[in-house]
Amino acid sequence: MRCATCDGETSPRASDCSTCGTPVGAPPVNPEVPIRSVRGIGLAASVAVAATTLCYLLVSLTTLVGRSMAERAARTEDQDMLLVAGFVALAASIPYLIAYLTAVVLVIVWTYRVRMNLDAFPGSAPGLGAGWAIGGWLVPLVNLVMPYRVVADVTRASVWRPGTGRLVGVWWAAWLVFLVSEWWTERASEREFEQLPAYPTIRREFLDYADQYSAALNRSILPMVACAVAGATLVVVIRRVSAAQQARIDRGGPAGPLAPGTVVPYPVTPGTTVPSPMTSPGADGTIRA
Repeated sequence: MRCATCDGETSPRASDCSTCGTPVGAPPVNPEVPIRSVRGIGLAASVAVAATTLCYLLVSLTTLVGRSMAERAARTEDQDMLLVAGFVALAASIPYLIAYLTAVVLVIVWTYRVRMNLDAFPGSAPGLGAGWAIGGWLVPLVNLVMPYRVVADVTRASVWRPGTGRLVGVWWAAWLVFLVSEWWTERASEREFEQLPAYPTIRREFLDYADQYSAALNRSILPMVACAVAGATLVVVIRRVSAAQQARIDRGGPAGPLAPGTVVPYPVTPGTTVPSPMTSPGADGTIRA
């Protein structure tokens, strides 16, 4: 008999799966607990995270445009070139802001759904309440630790693939590096821009702008790498967790609360004890909600 959680072989003499600890004979999902489909929200969240990552990289690379415009302004002593550089940076930041806010909302919704589904998975034993799936992202300082703990908890209970748990750690470490390095980069660039002449008139002053753009580009290398790693690993985690949960939901029946009297297939082998809170199966091998 195969385990409904990790799909591994279980011994008929054991009461729990030796791999994941799920009670032997337990159904994929508990029909008395509402479950939520995660296929659509998982896809949307992963696309939003990927788009946010790409947009941030493009915003960071606008410093190349700024440096080119500043060098051109140094040759022509045309202040309008510096204005063009500013407009390019502003234009690139708008899609990034939209993608970032969209990704934040979708990832929080996804985290809440996959955490709630654990309550319907026999043997999952989540260590954190579902409220942390939302509050953990929003409470200052707490959001430096709690999202990682929630996602790690969900991943351990949903995905039984080697390396996926480590990916969660890589994602969170890269995210924290990104937050710190991006904050430091922005503060350093702001201080340098404040020291530049507001209305450059000579070649040296225009070249100072070019030097500042070069320095900003060098500082942005670390946050760009951290953002790329965090974005890529989070997409992988979202896709793996969503696929694992959705496969388990599909094996257990339709997502959502079951109406009274709904018949749910539940194969039972002779001598198998049905785990609480399930009712005993009938003669045809089914249970009723």
